[in-house]
Amino acid sequence: MQARDALNYDYSVAKCFTYSTILFGIIGMLIGVVIAYQMAFPELNYLAGEYGTYSRLRPLHTSGVIFGFLLSGVFATWYYIGQRVLKVSMAESKFLMIIGKLHFWIYMIVILTAVVTLFLGISTSKEYAELEWPLDIGVVVLWVLWGVSIFGLIGIRREKTLYISMWYFIATFLGVAMLYLFNNMEVPTYFVSGMGKWYHSVSMYAGTNDAMVQWWYGHNAVAFVFTVPIIAMSYYFLPKESGQPIYSYKLSLLSFWGLMFVYLWAGGHHLLYSTVPDWVQTMGSIFSIILILPSWGSAINMLLTMKGEWGQLKSNPLIKFMILASTFYMFSTLEGPIQAIKSVNALAHFTDWIPGHVHDGTLGWVGFMLMAALFHMAPRMYKKELFSKKLMEAQFWLQTTGIVLYFSSMWIAGITQGMMWRATDQFGNLAYSFIDTVTVLIPYYAIRATGGLMYLVGFLMFTYNMYKTITAGKDISSEPQNASPMSA
Repeated sequence: MQARDALNYDYSVAKCFTYSTILFGIIGMLIGVVIAYQMAFPELNYLAGEYGTYSRLRPLHTSGVIFGFLLSGVFATWYYIGQRVLKVSMAESKFLMIIGKLHFWIYMIVILTAVVTLFLGISTSKEYAELEWPLDIGVVVLWVLWGVSIFGLIGIRREKTLYISMWYFIATFLGVAMLYLFNNMEVPTYFVSGMGKWYHSVSMYAGTNDAMVQWWYGHNAVAFVFTVPIIAMSYYFLPKESGQPIYSYKLSLLSFWGLMFVYLWAGGHHLLYSTVPDWVQTMGSIFSIILILPSWGSAINMLLTMKGEWGQLKSNPLIKFMILASTFYMFSTLEGPIQAIKSVNALAHFTDWIPGHVHDGTLGWVGFMLMAALFHMAPRMYKKELFSKKLMEAQFWLQTTGIVLYFSSMWIAGITQGMMWRATDQFGNLAYSFIDTVTVLIPYYAIRATGGLMYLVGFLMFTYNMYKTITAGKDISSEPQNASPMSA
């Protein structure tokens, strides 16, 4: 412990990304609640003219949560975990300190410009890839800076063995770099034709090819942003917080290579019953089902890490967040492959069951693990006790209830939708008009929105707890070995 303290880790960049995680979390989730209520109460679309419509706000919500909240959290945890598992401080390298701070400020410029342009309706209209070409270049620059930070820190490390979390962070960097570059290849229309706005572009791909590349990217954005770095956090923060070694290091490596190989081929399940070749659809379905194995390997490894120490769930809310996150990961990675089975997809495709699946993963798995990670980091970065254990417990149960309301209402709504769309009368005609399927879902949309609101309130409680920890938490004399100190 003394040798580790002597390194004097520099958390300045990690702190900056912690603040941006909280900021974009509030923005992204608030917009998400607004558009959820718009689904239940369409008149809310007209509160701010074109700027308040669902179609204008939805890309802001998805990009704000994925590339604002989540990516900030990935960067924050990297700048914390990287130093500690590699046994080297960023303060030892002026170059890496400059790179880290430049990374943060370019990231902030890009993401804030993205918020403004999407709010103005400037978009490529490709899901999760809406940014026009100037901002895409900015994304490439900030991603290269992060890569320099990762491999620069690895290059000067004292710990020669790369802990499994490092494997996952490296995979995040390489995977997203490949995906983003290929999917966002675009032609600036003004410079080619002399027409249109200078910042406008069209995809280099067209038709079916564009769809295949888009969903190879779209699904693997879930893999390498929503999944891989969160597993990196799990393998570091759960053992550190619980004081328990990982159940099986071999299983962590097996799951890693399984995930790397299988996930990249599963994106075709977004295009079942479309014009893409049947073999692409079949491959997407098969690899999606196989994906259960490495996904559950990681989740089970997390749960078995607590073997013999389940009592910690009663005393430590951070463990509760992490274990429920792993449980939601198991649910989500079973549900996704089930939806990718062709016969099931025939019912589920285009229904609300799909966002139900997405959000039990993002709210439960990603959100819980990320908030637990920041809670764990706070006492060690700021040398303060966590402000309130009671507030943390209240947040946990409020958000858990919100998640259950969200995904259960969407499961019911989605299956109801699918069955109504397929229903026929005795003459073979459709039994319901499309508007019939819309009106019957309104109560479920209201429940979904309320669940999202509960999650947002829980996140505001998390924000307040973090703020009070930083500004008014009790000082701690030495870094905690395991369980984070917290006031009652």
